[in-house]
Amino acid sequence: MPIRVMLVDDQVLLRTGFKMVLAAQDDMEVAAEAGDGLEALHVLASTSIDVVLMDVRMPRLDGVEATRRICQGGSGGPGSPKVLILTTFDLDEYAFSGLKAGAAGFLLKDVPPDELLAAIRAVHSGDAVVAPSTTRRLLDRFVSLLPAPDRAAHPEVDQLTEREREVLLLIAQGLSNGEIARQLFVSEATVKTHVGRILAKLHLRDRVQAVVLAYETGLVRAGGR
Repeated sequence: MPIRVMLVDDQVLLRTGFKMVLAAQDDMEVAAEAGDGLEALHVLASTSIDVVLMDVRMPRLDGVEATRRICQGGSGGPGSPKVLILTTFDLDEYAFSGLKAGAAGFLLKDVPPDELLAAIRAVHSGDAVVAPSTTRRLLDRFVSLLPAPDRAAHPEVDQLTEREREVLLLIAQGLSNGEIARQLFVSEATVKTHVGRILAKLHLRDRVQAVVLAYETGLVRAGGR
């Protein structure tokens, strides 16, 4: 079955460009489109979608709030699609809010076609959505939007073992599973096991949320300090 993708953007030309790229793939199809977040929720109420490419700045209902409702089941539709936030990065200060709202990750609007396709396939399969270093760049840029670090708000962090805490710090510093494995002199499968346990203990959905929590608790600061 092809990956069913929904394009949500108020710029028709941009949706057309993405649609042309996806249509050329045997394992993908653009199953739906919407011009804003409100329309997207209406479409999702009756359409099964695997991955939503979500713009942020749109009329009526922006991408952040639409993402929050989708991730909380507010769309009312079958299944639970993954959401990839689309951002211009340099201009869009709401990208971090999108991750907080439950997005699986984010893409730059000028993303090369091969990276766009790889990101869609990755999130659909449950793997990392975008390069961890890209997530770190976003967090470093918008870390000022975070409240003051508050470890007391996340007591579950104290349940991590020393090795799990080490892995969490490396994730937050932008390292992939392979890079973490090489740095710790363990197998990549071992790293994946640690990541799974970290997510379970911290009640997190994915590694993007793990990065956000590491910043929120002060385990890592902007610039990796």
